Amino acid sequence: YPSGNLAIIIIQQRDQLICIVQEDELRTAKIRALFHSDGRSTCYYPNRDEWINMNIQGGQYLDQAGNRVRRWMWPNLSPGRQVPLSPIFISLNRPAGVRILAQDKIFISFLAMGQQAKFNMGTKVQVSDTSQLPPPALLGEDELLLLAFRVRILQLFDRMRGCLTFPSSEQWNKMQPPTYLMTQAMKILELCMAADISEELRSSIKAIVNA
Repeated sequence: YPSGNLAIIIIQQRDQLICIVQEDELRTAKIRALFHSDGRSTCYYPNRDEWINMNIQGGQYLDQAGNRVRRWMWPNLSPGRQVPLSPIFISLNRPAGVRILAQDKIFISFLAMGQQAKFNMGTKVQVSDTSQLPPPALLGEDELLLLAFRVRILQLFDRMRGCLTFPSSEQWNKMQPPTYLMTQAMKILELCMAADISEELRSSIKAIVNA
């Protein structure tokens, strides 16, 4: 960045490359986007909520409340006629942006002091049968815990809104959480069942999202 803070970092982890886009901060710089050379990518809102998530099958675009705005499959992995992916552009901050045109055309652009740098983080997976696709990458223990705590925090915020709406009644305590939170909780539990984690951690995550 013009400030001297690191904006984009590319590192090698085992057999793949990872591109990290950081916020313009000197200390504890927030990660705004992660791009893996195996096709997995995630972009984050400034508050660290998930914005865009992609893998070799497709991707999804979420709003700041966690609701899915768009979802797509890459055309070469889906049989039959496909609705073309409408180009997506998001601005991570003033200098850095992400443009998604196709599976092999995912660009990070960086413009500062009259100069521009552009990185293509896309990848192309050629398969003739979707059954040949490798299984989706499983989340690690830390990622599962973060997802569980995020859902729990959103559940608590929803209860607080109920308490403010009905301050003299106990009805708010009997209200069910929003459907999207219940759906997210179920998805996290499904991910836990598929992940290679201890039964103790699996039980802890279940307790967090069902508290």
